[in-house]
Amino acid sequence: MFDATVLLKGDCRTHRMSAPVAELDKVAVGERLVRVATEAVDTGENAGATFSKISLTTVKLRLDWELSAESLEDNIEGADLEDHIARLMATQFGNDLEDIAINGDTASADGSLKAFDGWYKRAKATAHVVDNAGATLNLASFNKMLKAMPRKFMQKRGELKFYTGSNAIQDYLYDFVQAGGDPWAGPNADAAIRGPIRTEGSAGFTAGAPFGVQLKEVPLFLEDEAGTVSGASGEFGHVELTFPKNRVLGVKRDIQVHREYKPKKDAIEYTVFTRAGGQIENPDAYVVLSNVKVS
Repeated sequence: MFDATVLLKGDCRTHRMSAPVAELDKVAVGERLVRVATEAVDTGENAGATFSKISLTTVKLRLDWELSAESLEDNIEGADLEDHIARLMATQFGNDLEDIAINGDTASADGSLKAFDGWYKRAKATAHVVDNAGATLNLASFNKMLKAMPRKFMQKRGELKFYTGSNAIQDYLYDFVQAGGDPWAGPNADAAIRGPIRTEGSAGFTAGAPFGVQLKEVPLFLEDEAGTVSGASGEFGHVELTFPKNRVLGVKRDIQVHREYKPKKDAIEYTVFTRAGGQIENPDAYVVLSNVKVS
């Protein structure tokens, strides 16, 4: 089910839950705890750790479909059509679950997105938000985001990743071509900063590494938002910078698939259930770039 997803397949942490609501324990220590020691004198100062919790709540989700006996008898795949449709539905279930985990909003009128608040809504409310002021995605955008990330997390710079939508990445790659046909020509010539560029690949491909931090495509990121800059027009997206495992997906119930033949309808009904919810473990290690213009 997760084969066609991007974040759920490897860029989030899945937490198995034994109850509908779980509390995840967190522990942290401060900075500069080491002190100078004096010979034969007890000058020790006990350093402490800070403990906290975040709450993770799951919601029951369902997908239904049916196949008539005639559809199985009259198609060119025959009985194999049932397995084919089941694979398609499993892929769609995974995509929809990822969509909710990213863009979920309990205030939404959409029947799917209102399931629970997703990572984007939570990040906008609690993380570090940087304004791109209506510009398209460029090197200055990534520079602002990295500067907004607290320095204690920059100790693990190699584990951070940028994430953004397909069109924002396309604008970014187009900027290279506009430099004169050569990706490294003109003002975009610093390969050590930019990193290698891939202009092909499946969903979730990487497009270079601005300032040494991998940039990953997430097709399900919203790119039709209304900008909040003065005189905003057109469509806007956003960029996220964080550690992959900072996103948490709670799963209370593994995927359950029920198949039942209904004689009076002469049809096979499928019902799929799961219980899931999303959370951000540490909002302080999360940066969102808003008002990214999509050309």
